[in-house]
Amino acid sequence: MSRACTACALKSGASSFDAPNPAIAALAARTKQLPMSGILNIDKPAGMTSHDVVAAIRRASKEQRVGHAGTLDPLATGVLLVCIGSATRIIEHLQDHPKKYRADIHLGVTTDTYDAEGQVTYRAPSVDIDRAQVEEALAGFRGTIQQVPPMYSALKREGRPLYELARAGLEVEREPRTVEIFRLEITDWKPPIIQMEVECSKGTYIRSLAHDLGKKLGVGAHLRGLVRLASGRFTLDGAESLATVEDSFKNNYWMYLIHALDEALLEYDAIIVDGDTEERIRQGRQVESPGPVQTRYARAYSLQGDFIGLLKHDRWTGLWQPDKVFPKR
Repeated sequence: MSRACTACALKSGASSFDAPNPAIAALAARTKQLPMSGILNIDKPAGMTSHDVVAAIRRASKEQRVGHAGTLDPLATGVLLVCIGSATRIIEHLQDHPKKYRADIHLGVTTDTYDAEGQVTYRAPSVDIDRAQVEEALAGFRGTIQQVPPMYSALKREGRPLYELARAGLEVEREPRTVEIFRLEITDWKPPIIQMEVECSKGTYIRSLAHDLGKKLGVGAHLRGLVRLASGRFTLDGAESLATVEDSFKNNYWMYLIHALDEALLEYDAIIVDGDTEERIRQGRQVESPGPVQTRYARAYSLQGDFIGLLKHDRWTGLWQPDKVFPKR
């Protein structure tokens, strides 16, 4: 039975059969004993903050260790990775992954938040901009650039989030940050709305990108809509609705929607270690690699195929230091 079919069977339960299915019942009973740990790929609904989604998963799963790997504004939808249990320890690695977005940018209107949820601060008398002008302007935003974060952001100044200062009518100097735009292409041209696809590094504000583009064109702009299409290898095609994920905890088929935590670490080389080396790793002791490793971290697995943890290379000793070790399943 496939993962998807098994999830459907567990969700539907006995109501899909003339009589209770002993195999499904036994499977459900066994899975109740599984440790709740892994990554959920959720299609975030519009109107919710990322923290709202985390709170919903915490309530549904009854697991306190829940966190997200990359904020989406309430306006935005799409891929939001939510980590549960031990997987919260690898959030930083998920956050490092590049992101892909579909953005709708409205030329000719600026807002204080740089998106459609803010107050209008300027309307251009006219928007006489052709596609060639936009293409020329976009060239300056590709590659490694300096970007000033918006005032309405969760970044902190002296312990206070910038959005709190902005709501109080204050504006403070923000240091530009280095970000990288790997790809920036127009995918639909219906002025004054331009749809684009953006592939970028972590820390990139698409709202700032929209605002800065409007400024460069001389007519202003804001972000009208945003969909995160991918975060690393996790894509929108593979995302589940929040309602489905909540239901999966209620009806005990969550294990067919959750991804193993080491799926966040597949860019690192994998090594298989023997029992003695596994024990050393679990004791936090440095070990030699049993084979060549080309990445700064290495995923360590037991001879039985269980994920032990993440090792980091110590350039001073030439050995591998356990960085994050996970309990045996």
